[in-house]
Amino acid sequence: MKELIELDLGDLGWALGLIACAVALSSWQKLDLEGQFIMAAGRSILQLLGVGYLLAIIFAINHPWPVLAIVGIMLTIATLVASNRIFPQKKDLFPVIWLSLLVSGAFTLSYTLALIIQPPQWYSPQYLIPLVGMVLGNSMNSAALSGERLASTIDKNRLEVETHLCLGATVRQAIRPFQREAIRIALIPILNQMMVVGLVSLPGMFTGQVLSGSNPLNAASYQILILFMIALTNLIASLLVTEGVYRRFFNQNSQLI
Repeated sequence: MKELIELDLGDLGWALGLIACAVALSSWQKLDLEGQFIMAAGRSILQLLGVGYLLAIIFAINHPWPVLAIVGIMLTIATLVASNRIFPQKKDLFPVIWLSLLVSGAFTLSYTLALIIQPPQWYSPQYLIPLVGMVLGNSMNSAALSGERLASTIDKNRLEVETHLCLGATVRQAIRPFQREAIRIALIPILNQMMVVGLVSLPGMFTGQVLSGSNPLNAASYQILILFMIALTNLIASLLVTEGVYRRFFNQNSQLI
């Protein structure tokens, strides 16, 4: 395989031409998206270049504490994003979501690093940080989808829930159908992706490795691993988040708040 063709500042300048075309088309069609395209492009450039420089430093240091600090920041930001998308009246969901993402990600990553990849050091930033990013990015969305769906469903079906409780059902029995549906909806994106991967889409992990000159079969193997990691992490995160969310709707006497 040939080596990766590196991109310099001139190439990135030409890449801006793609955004310029999008801005021009938006202006021509009067979509009023020009400012959003420019802002999004600017943020993308600043954030990705900043992360690139930061990771270069982390890779050079190669010490567990900076790596864990980066992981902690990523986890906290993912939690903030997910919690802001769930039922706005519930302001105390941050600890639930944070722990849910931590437990689900830690389990999947520990299994993968210990039994499959087996890097020379468990904190090897070359492996840990990219894997955490892919796992957190997806589990964040699943947590937000499942939590928001369950919270809104309980709020819209309060009479049905209270009827079940009056008839002798436990809290878990009363909300169980809603919880199952919320988890199913949260897992639809990853299941759809797994169904058509390689046929309709080529995911970023696979594409990036092929562009960098890796053997396509090795890239495919890594992509399979990533998909399986994401599927399990999303499921665990959705289960834990929905468990925490529905408990916020009931008091100690199993009464709907």
